[in-house]
Amino acid sequence: VQLQASGGGLVQAGGSLRLSCAASGRIFSINDMVWYRQAPGRQRELVAHITSGGTTIYADSVKGRFTISRDNAKNTMYLQMNSLKPDDTAVYYCNLKIDFYNYWGQGTEVTVSS
Repeated sequence: VQLQASGGGLVQAGGSLRLSCAASGRIFSINDMVWYRQAPGRQRELVAHITSGGTTIYADSVKGRFTISRDNAKNTMYLQMNSLKPDDTAVYYCNLKIDFYNYWGQGTEVTVSS
């Protein structure tokens, strides 16, 4: 199983980006899907989480601005990020629980300029 994260880039404050995380390989089922981020000099933190049933959880810092979603037919998770702030600058990582194992994507960098 491999995860491919994409969609990061440089954007001005107030702008939007959409991250994707696609899983490929021998997959029976994908349970939890989670986006984390790690800013320079800071610990990795949970950004958003979506369960197999579609329940979502967000960090307080992104509530109302970010939306996590999943397309089970494509084994893909998304993170729509709106109203981006400089504090959102980080490397974003996807984590998927696939067939009871945890897999990490390679990270995609998001830079928000003021």
